[in-house]
Amino acid sequence: MNRKELIKSYINFFKSKNHAEIKNSSLIPENDPTVLFTTAGMQPLIPFLLGEGHPQGKRLVNVQRCIRTGDIDEVGDTTHHTFFEMLGNWSLGDYFKKDAIEYSFEFLTKVLKIPVERLAVSVFDGDKNSPRDEESREVWKFLGVPEDRIAFLSKKENWWGPAGKTGPCGPDTEMFYWKPNNKPVPTVFDCGDSNWVEILNDVFMEYSKENNGKYNEAKQRNIDTGMGVERMMAVLNRLEDNYLSDCWKPIIEKIEELSNKSYEGNGKVMRIIADHVKASVFMIADGVTPSNTEQGYVLRRLIRRAIRFGRVLGTENFITKVADAIYPIYDDYQLDAEKINLELAKEEEKFNLTLEKGLKIFEKYANSGIKELSGGIAFLLYQSYGFPIEMIKEFADEKGIKVDEKGFHEAFLKHQKLSRTASSGKFKSGLADNSEATMKLHTACHLLNEALRIALGRKDIYQKGSNITPERLRFDFNFDRGLTPEEIKDVESLVNQKIGSGLQITCEIMSLKKAGECGAQGVFDSKYGEDVRVYSIGDFSKEICSGSHVENTSELGQFKIIKEQSSSAGVRRIKAVLE
Repeated sequence: MNRKELIKSYINFFKSKNHAEIKNSSLIPENDPTVLFTTAGMQPLIPFLLGEGHPQGKRLVNVQRCIRTGDIDEVGDTTHHTFFEMLGNWSLGDYFKKDAIEYSFEFLTKVLKIPVERLAVSVFDGDKNSPRDEESREVWKFLGVPEDRIAFLSKKENWWGPAGKTGPCGPDTEMFYWKPNNKPVPTVFDCGDSNWVEILNDVFMEYSKENNGKYNEAKQRNIDTGMGVERMMAVLNRLEDNYLSDCWKPIIEKIEELSNKSYEGNGKVMRIIADHVKASVFMIADGVTPSNTEQGYVLRRLIRRAIRFGRVLGTENFITKVADAIYPIYDDYQLDAEKINLELAKEEEKFNLTLEKGLKIFEKYANSGIKELSGGIAFLLYQSYGFPIEMIKEFADEKGIKVDEKGFHEAFLKHQKLSRTASSGKFKSGLADNSEATMKLHTACHLLNEALRIALGRKDIYQKGSNITPERLRFDFNFDRGLTPEEIKDVESLVNQKIGSGLQITCEIMSLKKAGECGAQGVFDSKYGEDVRVYSIGDFSKEICSGSHVENTSELGQFKIIKEQSSSAGVRRIKAVLE
């Protein structure tokens, strides 16, 4: 069974159960500002799950395009996907547990002909707020699922919602398939065994969580069933790798052709490229263009990551050729290939320039006589210029030098930890992302830091914290009074003077001791490792920093302070923008 046959069989099955087929919604949520993309089939249906009447009735079915970006860095294994299609059926205050489970079981075993011997299920174990779901267990037993293949799991595994702090929620029951072809199916279901793959989920929205934290019976009980197309395609074709199904194989084969390399031995890199290009194609199809904010930033990140890994395979200017393998798979969506390829090509050309700059940095270190590229330098190439470690190793091999992979991964994990903290607003450097707009404002922070010291005549002024978004910078510094209008003007003028001077920004990796000896600004304590990155802006500013910066101050534009105020005792706060 191929992708189109699976979708058609699902839709037709539920139509036979009096479900109305509803339209596939855009990847960009129309009435939900809390998320960037449509992440599940139920998302566009939230008003109707809350009780509003749906114009097509109480029983609905469709296939929905979805994007999930929570763990882009996890893509590369055989199951993770950024873009996927979700088959779903819903009951809006109509049928409930028994019918929902029976419909799911009938579709899996009668229509798709999956042997019940390869299935297992989990149900909700109950807690202080809601009882154990004995009803679902009894239905499964009646349908022929052995009791040893029914596992009671906690709220963490078998409960959905609410989507926010309050609203509809309830237990669910999940169906699992024994994936290996060369191992006998266990008689007892062990939910911790990764050989069991979840293939379908029935959510029973029978409660409503209130502001006081209590769970009350919902006024309208709903069913939300979901089944991923890509995962089910692998199951139906007895594949242990999702990327070998017809949803992916033509894309993988195109990457093999372009790189003249085999999927075997290069699987992870090819899966990343295939996934990211496919997700990018569908984002652009729904009106997203690469940018430095919101959906556009996610799209830019995906395209550039695909380009970086294409370099690992030795391919350049290839994104549109990979995309061309995607359009025939999804010809039922009538994608505008010309429009999509234009955006992909523009972004690839733009990013290639950045990669070339990174190559010059690599050549500088590689030709200096070193025998090993330090983890710090490798991470600089990764973070600032987009070089994956695989590509760095390849370049280093050509030069006959080693790469300190352990040091690189330590730096990566440290950065990842700081980045996660940053997203909650706690990281001192305050970088919410690495977009071009944020890089410009981050560079401006360095200029502001030094300009304050000069304009106020105080060499003991230093940064106490910052928060940077693509729209503005917020900079905290130690000072015991408010700045006068003249002082604010002097600081602005000095920053803009240095921007107009076109000062080059350079980075050098050195020991913490050497950084202190050369006059770099920074807090010299255990915050830093043995080696640090020191960024110099001409001969004006020199700071220890772990963020990303532009290459020349001329890229920044006009600097303007929009607010100066007290942050706390002895600390002032400046908010500024680049125009």
